[in-house]
Amino acid sequence: WTPFFPEPVYVPTGLEIEPVYPNSKEDTVVYLAEDAYKEPCFVYSRVGGNRTSLKQPVDNCDNTLVFEARFESGNLQKVVKVADYEYQLTVRPDLFTNKHTQWYYFQVTNTQAEIAYRFTIVNFTKPSSLYNRGMKPLFYSEKEAKIHNIGWQRMGDQIKYYKNNLGQDGHHFFSLTWTFQFPHSKDTCYFAHCYPYTYTNLQEYLSGINSDPVRSKFCKIRVLCHTLARNMVYVLTITTPLKNSDSRKRKAVILTARVHPGETNSSWIMKGFLDYILGDSSDARLLRDTFIFKVVPMLNPDGVIVGNYRCSLAGRDLNRNYTSLLKESYPSVWYTRNMIHRLMEKREVILYCDLHGHSRKQNIFMYGCDGSNRSKAKGLYLQQRIFPLMLSKNCPNKFSFSACKFNVQKSKEGTGRVVMWKMGIRNSFTLEATFCGSTLGNKRGTHFSTKDLESMGYHFCDSLLDYCDPDRSKYFKCLKELEEMEKHMNLERGLDDSDTSLVEISMDVESSSRGSDSSESNDTPTYLLKLTSQAKNKKKHLKTKRERNATLAKRRNHARESHIMN
Repeated sequence: WTPFFPEPVYVPTGLEIEPVYPNSKEDTVVYLAEDAYKEPCFVYSRVGGNRTSLKQPVDNCDNTLVFEARFESGNLQKVVKVADYEYQLTVRPDLFTNKHTQWYYFQVTNTQAEIAYRFTIVNFTKPSSLYNRGMKPLFYSEKEAKIHNIGWQRMGDQIKYYKNNLGQDGHHFFSLTWTFQFPHSKDTCYFAHCYPYTYTNLQEYLSGINSDPVRSKFCKIRVLCHTLARNMVYVLTITTPLKNSDSRKRKAVILTARVHPGETNSSWIMKGFLDYILGDSSDARLLRDTFIFKVVPMLNPDGVIVGNYRCSLAGRDLNRNYTSLLKESYPSVWYTRNMIHRLMEKREVILYCDLHGHSRKQNIFMYGCDGSNRSKAKGLYLQQRIFPLMLSKNCPNKFSFSACKFNVQKSKEGTGRVVMWKMGIRNSFTLEATFCGSTLGNKRGTHFSTKDLESMGYHFCDSLLDYCDPDRSKYFKCLKELEEMEKHMNLERGLDDSDTSLVEISMDVESSSRGSDSSESNDTPTYLLKLTSQAKNKKKHLKTKRERNATLAKRRNHARESHIMN
């Protein structure tokens, strides 16, 4: 379900309160899942989890809300009732860690309509948050879905994100508080940090492809490896069935997602990409005729199932372990790297992109990689920015080129993006999608819906066609624009002789090494903002294979004639 109108971000009134909850033995604990490590549904992280009935901490026969999160991708550790209609919530850290409290997804029953409830999650660890930029929690009502066909909605009032008094050992915790009125009494409702997309959702989607006599001909699904919990990591090979003569001519494109399980928005972008590339449009067929796509739609199914935010069941961030030789500890990234290495021995990989979510910045943007000696490879240095620039032109109200970064920090050397770049993939990117929404164009001040996220999958394909178009005019136009951008930055900054790239300075103003959420900066030159916000919406004519061949033939004839004349 997609909202009929874009959902606006929350605008603070200045009257929001910051609840403080001193520890009190008189408060009633109404939900507790601290024994989660001992429960089979968490230890084994199988789809469906523990089949035995779940015991409720208290007998809720009064007006107390009933909480539950022991289901696939759920996350809630403890709930304390501090007043008749006020609840203090604690989310569970990633399993086998004591940190990464960000993702929440829980069920609420025994609701009463038209009562102002307050919920406060008290153990976030990030000092800044998109909730301070107007992001609202997501809400789902089973009765609204049944009666009005309404799905996930952005809801909540008096929203505030603030530092609380629960810090220990010099570490501070942060709270998110909001008020809410349920639309129906005796309803079953859910709250979540972002639109859920579970391992089961993926399996059902892949099953639909497998059982489709058309799509299954050009999309082959196999198991790349098994995780620590023996869940399957799937890899999709998408291309028009190859003839022997074509087998080495086609270049490869690689997409991966959900290495961080709480970044569910990446799965919705992946779904949009798969919907489009497996469709029957002439452009989709052209892409399948031109490329071999290798797609790993969910790198960390164990983390997804148990409701982790960042880690696998090894308690580690898989996106810092692409250089690891520990195949048994990090199977999905080990086998992904190995698969790509073998693929590169057979054919050129023109682009690698790993899809992520971002908790502090607005819009959608990319992180890329840079050469170490830019003066000798100036052209290559700018060429690595062409694909993101094209994406920003094709999607000017969602994708921000000025938020992109193109450098390699030491702390990121174990990421998929950097490892694949060092293996020789020139266009190696991380695509980051905000959990909130846009500050651009007609989307400014609104949340992204699942439809918005899915549309990025189409725009990715659209930009890939632009990038590889035999008519190189758009490619060189973007290259020229990047050169002009750098020239103007040099003039404005007075750093002509500096080793620091001014294009890179423009990228860094919006993002620190920790992924700051500062997506608007007063330091950004006016010229750059004007340049990167230009929306050239003239729809291109995407060439068919016959047209592309005709273009190549004309170029050969022109070159031959020029040679004869000379």
